[in-house]
Amino acid sequence: MTKLVGLYPGTFDPVTLGHVDLMQRAVKLVDELVIGVAINRDKSPLFSLEERVAMVEEEIAEIAKTNSATIRVVPFETLLMKFAEELNANIIIRGLRAVSDFEYEFQMVGMNQVLNDDIETVFLMADARYQSIASRLVKEICRLDGDISSFVPSGVEKRLKAKFAKS
Repeated sequence: MTKLVGLYPGTFDPVTLGHVDLMQRAVKLVDELVIGVAINRDKSPLFSLEERVAMVEEEIAEIAKTNSATIRVVPFETLLMKFAEELNANIIIRGLRAVSDFEYEFQMVGMNQVLNDDIETVFLMADARYQSIASRLVKEICRLDGDISSFVPSGVEKRLKAKFAKS
């Protein structure tokens, strides 16, 4: 029987409770879940690659304890489909919060199918509690000294506050 490998890619700058929710749900669908932390120079991330990988690793540690699937974090800076092929991934997991997410993702799926139609994309709807959360907004709220505790895990909250305290 073939091992089912899922890839959940993102920049995770920072990882939010919405991301964690998707990880918890995605791991139930596969034998191995790879969290791909993208190096996206166009986005100018607040956190370094090493910091983002560390944040994701902290969050998956608890998820890994209660699931039989293997979970690992792997940074990447290549075309998503090329990365998925390197991992022997069968599916790419994407989260959807709103219709606008779907429009963008729908276009990406079409392009990805042309590149490799053996790799399927699976969409998971964001839990209603997390549909409004966006990393970009969380950073802005924190920068302006707002309460972000309902948007990110406590370890991420501490890291964000430390980042903005230095500014």
